[in-house]
Amino acid sequence: MARQWRNWSGSLRFVPGEYATPSTEDEVRELVCRARERGTRIRPVGSGHSSSPLVRTDGILLDVDRLDGQFGYDPERHRATVGAGSRLRELGERLYDAGLAMDNLGDVDLQTIAGATATGTHGTGTRFGNLSTQVAAVQLVTGTGEILDVSAERNPELLPAVRLSLGALGVLTRITLQLNRVYELHRQVWCSSLGWTLDHLDELQRENRNMDFYWYPRDDQTQIRTLNLVGHEPDLRPPGPCRQSVTGASHRNIPRRRELRFDEIEYMIPSSEFAACFGELRRRVLDRHRRYVGWRVLIRTVAADDIYLSNAHGRASTTIACLQNSSLPHEEYFADAERIFRQHGGRPHWGKKHSLAARDLRPLYPEWETFAGIRRRLDPDGVFLTPDLARLLEQP
Repeated sequence: MARQWRNWSGSLRFVPGEYATPSTEDEVRELVCRARERGTRIRPVGSGHSSSPLVRTDGILLDVDRLDGQFGYDPERHRATVGAGSRLRELGERLYDAGLAMDNLGDVDLQTIAGATATGTHGTGTRFGNLSTQVAAVQLVTGTGEILDVSAERNPELLPAVRLSLGALGVLTRITLQLNRVYELHRQVWCSSLGWTLDHLDELQRENRNMDFYWYPRDDQTQIRTLNLVGHEPDLRPPGPCRQSVTGASHRNIPRRRELRFDEIEYMIPSSEFAACFGELRRRVLDRHRRYVGWRVLIRTVAADDIYLSNAHGRASTTIACLQNSSLPHEEYFADAERIFRQHGGRPHWGKKHSLAARDLRPLYPEWETFAGIRRRLDPDGVFLTPDLARLLEQP
C-alpha cells in the first residue's frame, strides 16, 4: 500500500493508490499506458512545495525525482538539457560548473525544474518573466503514451502550452533551458518605512535588476531587497544603514534560505492596479487581521509573456503574496485577501492557495480555449485529469 504523501508545508496530505518513481522515459511511458488501459488517473509530482492540490490523486502518483539526469550543454547557444526532476539548488551548481546560469530564480530553490515551470514559479524584476519563459524545449510523455519533443523547431504550436501546463498535458522528462553566462549579483537589504517604499517604488523597480519588498503588518514597516550586477548598483538607496550586503553567484544569492514552513496565497495583479489593490489590502489587514498575521506580505514584479496559462500572460504584473506560518490559521485571512485581489483583476498563482474554478479562471486567460484544445489532443482519455484538475480546467 502507498504511504501518505504530504506537501512541504503539511497543509496537503493524501494517500495515492500507487506511488511510482521512474528513472527513464520508457518507465514513465509504461506507467502512463498502464493507467490509460485501466482507466486510472496519474499525476506527476516534484518536490511538493506547492500548497494547491494540483497533485492530489487516488490513482498513481508519479514522483519525477529520479528523472534528474544531466543530458548535455550547448555553450554557444547558452542552453542546457536536464532531467525534469533536477532540483533547482543542485541544478544551479551544475550549471555554474558549466559556466551557465538561469536568468532569474524564485524566492525558494527547493523545487524540481519541472514542478517550478509547470506552476509558473517566478522571481522578481520588471525585465524578467517567470521561470517558464526560460524553457526552450521539452520532452514529454503524453496521455496516449507518445514520447513527444516540443521546441521552436518541432511541434512549435505546442510550446506556449507545454512551458506551463500544470502537468495536464503529459509527464515532462527532459527540459531544455535558455540560459546566461555565469554572473554575480550584489544583494543589499534595508529596513524602511512603508511611506518611503511606496513613494519610491517605481524608481526602485525600474533601476534595480531585481527588487522586492516585504511589508510587516505588525509594525507597518518594510524590508527592501535589491540585487544588481556588481558595479551597476543605482544611486537611489533607502535611508538608514544597509542591513546586509553580500556578493555571490546568482543561483546562490537570489533564493532566500529559511527553515520556517508556511502557507501562501499569491495573486498577479496588473501593475497599473497595484497601488489601489495594495492600499485596500493594507487597510483590510490592519482593520481585521493584524493580530493574527504571523508573518509578512511579499511584493514582486514579473514581465509579461505569451504563455497560455501564465499568470503574466499579456501583461506586466506586480505580485502580492500573503504568507502565514503553517502552524497558524489562514483561511479567513486568505479568503479576505482573495476577494480584494479579484476585484483588481488578479490571477492566482497556480501552486498556491486559491479558491477559483474553471468558470472563474476562463475569463482571465485569452488563450484558455487554445490550451484546452491542446489538452484534449494530448490527453484524450483524461489520464492526467484528476477531480482537482478538472475543477480548474474543465467544469462549466
